[in-house]
Amino acid sequence: MTSYLFQVLVINELAAVSASVGLNIHKRENKVLKFKAENNNPITLDGETLEDVESFTYLGSIIDEQGGSDADVKARIGKARTAFLQLKSIWNSK
Repeated sequence: MTSYLFQVLVINELAAVSASVGLNIHKRENKVLKFKAENNNPITLDGETLEDVESFTYLGSIIDEQGGSDADVKARIGKARTAFLQLKSIWNSK
């Protein structure tokens, strides 16, 4: 079984199990990140195509389709720099 077919199988099984306990999957709120994927076929659920994204934030960390941490490190450095610059005036005050 190819990874694409496995993804389709898993998403449809998730939808079926969710529906059986009264949960709905909001298709417009869910996105697909293909990590080092060879196949670019869209993933669909109940006839609706789930949006493909190049990166997203999960538990505060940026995850991208290359699997690297460059974007996450740059974002964290930017946040630290902003916080540092906000405190600089306090540290330099007499």
